[in-house]
Amino acid sequence: MKLFFTVWILMITVSCCGQMKEKFNLGFETQNADDNLPKGWFQWGDYMLSVDSLARTGTKAGKITSDENGNFGSIAYKIPAKYEGKSITLEGYMKIKEVQNGFAGLLMRIDGNGSTLAFDNMQSQNITGTHDWKKYTITFNYPDEAQYIYVAGILVGKGEVWFDDFTLTIDGENVQNLKEIEKQPTKAELDKEFDSGSMIELSNVTYRDIENLELLGRIWGFLKYHHPEIAKGNYNWDYELFRFLPKFIKSKTNGERDEHLINWVSSLGTLEECSDCKSISESAVIKPDLEWIKGLDDPLKNKLLEVYNSRSQGSQYYIDMAPSVGNPVFKNEDAYYLMPFPDDGVRLLALYRYWNMIHYFFPYKHLMDKDWNTILAEYIPLFLNAKDELEYELTSIKLIGDIQDTHANIWVGAAKVDKRRGVNYPPVHVRFVEGQLVVTDFYNEEYRESTGLQIGDVISKINEVPVSTLVKERAKYYPASNHPTMLRNIGTDLLRSNDDEIEINIESDNTSDKLQKLKLYPKDSLDLYLWHKRDDRESYKMIDSNIGYVTLQTIKEEDIPKIKEQFKNTKGIIIDIRNYPSTFVPFSLGSYFVSNTTPFVKFTVGSVDNPGEFVFTENLEIPSSGDVYKGKLVVLVNELTQSMAEYTSMAFRAGDNTTIIGSTTAGADGNVSTIYLPGGMRTNISGIGVYYPDGEETQRIGIVPDIEVHPTVEGIREGKDELLEKAIEIITKD
Repeated sequence: MKLFFTVWILMITVSCCGQMKEKFNLGFETQNADDNLPKGWFQWGDYMLSVDSLARTGTKAGKITSDENGNFGSIAYKIPAKYEGKSITLEGYMKIKEVQNGFAGLLMRIDGNGSTLAFDNMQSQNITGTHDWKKYTITFNYPDEAQYIYVAGILVGKGEVWFDDFTLTIDGENVQNLKEIEKQPTKAELDKEFDSGSMIELSNVTYRDIENLELLGRIWGFLKYHHPEIAKGNYNWDYELFRFLPKFIKSKTNGERDEHLINWVSSLGTLEECSDCKSISESAVIKPDLEWIKGLDDPLKNKLLEVYNSRSQGSQYYIDMAPSVGNPVFKNEDAYYLMPFPDDGVRLLALYRYWNMIHYFFPYKHLMDKDWNTILAEYIPLFLNAKDELEYELTSIKLIGDIQDTHANIWVGAAKVDKRRGVNYPPVHVRFVEGQLVVTDFYNEEYRESTGLQIGDVISKINEVPVSTLVKERAKYYPASNHPTMLRNIGTDLLRSNDDEIEINIESDNTSDKLQKLKLYPKDSLDLYLWHKRDDRESYKMIDSNIGYVTLQTIKEEDIPKIKEQFKNTKGIIIDIRNYPSTFVPFSLGSYFVSNTTPFVKFTVGSVDNPGEFVFTENLEIPSSGDVYKGKLVVLVNELTQSMAEYTSMAFRAGDNTTIIGSTTAGADGNVSTIYLPGGMRTNISGIGVYYPDGEETQRIGIVPDIEVHPTVEGIREGKDELLEKAIEIITKD
């Protein structure tokens, strides 16, 4: 009887478990019958994907193996976003072997309405080397307009990676168990009329056309971010522009033009004056600019002011603010991926979209060298007359460069520009030192001898053109907050070419002007790095018996207690932030250097209720841990110190005994907001303003060192780190 009962229970258990099939094959256990991939998974990139028996649990794991002829590999799974929630988390396990010259990571991407709404591939964590199964996590705010969720594993560079036991949760609930919800599409989503393009031709525009198109661009953007019906998603505002443009451009007089505009606004629906509109703060750092409306003739002016007095409040279809942070989230923006060279109407849309995003939601508009109000008229003919994909990309980069923000560039989608710069790369890393282009490293040791170059050699000409001339010609296509950062970005690209060899003039410590050939190589044959050389060493060490050294490039959270313990009795600590921190440490490590709670930063944030308004937040403070370091703290910065690195420098500056040394940092701080432009281009902006507690600016200026120290060509030739030497001198000096 006992045996029968046990077997009966076992049968029930097996039966139940057999019926509890998971909706998504996130454990890689089910394999396709016709290929070597887990069921439901597909390939991005060009590396080899497979199912492997080296699983963490069960019998199968997903695997990526690098290929010498490829660039990257990703094993991906697509899940319809038929769920509601506020937060989404991907957890998964990863095992890596000999990963180098790149990184391995989990990847999560959320798409909606033609745009990528959220993305992370763990690149910033710099996961390399060899290690056994380890758990990793990615978390996002879950966008309301999400349509598809992609979960994936990725490998860039060389090596092998295994993935297993992926779990996707929304608000802590596993999607395997969540009930699917059918989301009702908005009217904007249902509008498909111009999916293939605007079919508008606007070449050879006159001066009067430009004036009218400038006004239309302002009004189109004003309505986009103010009109309640557009805010509800009742209009695909891109497509409404395409419907309106053909008759508008034919206007022969200002009166006819204004009449078209008034009728357009009226057609959007009845307006009710806003009874709960938030008023503009008296203390606003930047206030909405309505002067251009007040300068219009009365009928049009009054119509637009009617919209303003009835403006939308709260979250909108095209704009929101990130929770807790406050940087803008640009939503439901079609990137027009299938139109690498869009038609005239879509190119004009690209300009209108970007100009208005900056006009209403960029916190540093007041710091530009150019008046943003002049930009529309300047760029309308440039965008409309762009003759091909390359010229369109170059014009877009030039426009983006005018906001002078190092976060802003075309990070994805400028294929023609990238090809124009050259598919072949130099085997040397170069950097501008004392205004000269200097060899600072070799990417591959095996090429050192064949280059004929030495560390510290100065390159004065490339293919007979002085480096200074090349910099002047190309600077407008390298967006940056300041000149040193532009030089940082342009440096290596000056030596790129579509030829496999270039001619350079060099000056070394024993020759003044030597002409020689430099062989170039395909990108994937070099151990390239942009600004920060890969470093797998421990993040901390003793320089001598009395000075501790910490680099934030490889710091881990678990290092911080060890640093405090090992360095507590030293005379000084040097923190090197000439890199990008691998872990967020302003509070966990910054608190070690303050004896009292100390304010170190405040922000300006924009508003969806009053587009164009920016107000200060309260000061953010570094709390004291009670266990305060008694020695000197010296922080090293330079043009490689950007964004979170600059923010971290500000936190350390709040310390009781801190000295910052070095040179101008990148001058681009604040949480990043992503912008998609037609042609599949992706760019960013610094989405919040970052200031010292007294209101002192950091954007473009960067972190101003207490003691300015620059590397020299002579020091590089002698293998010196002159900033580090100065830091040691400061600490050892009584």
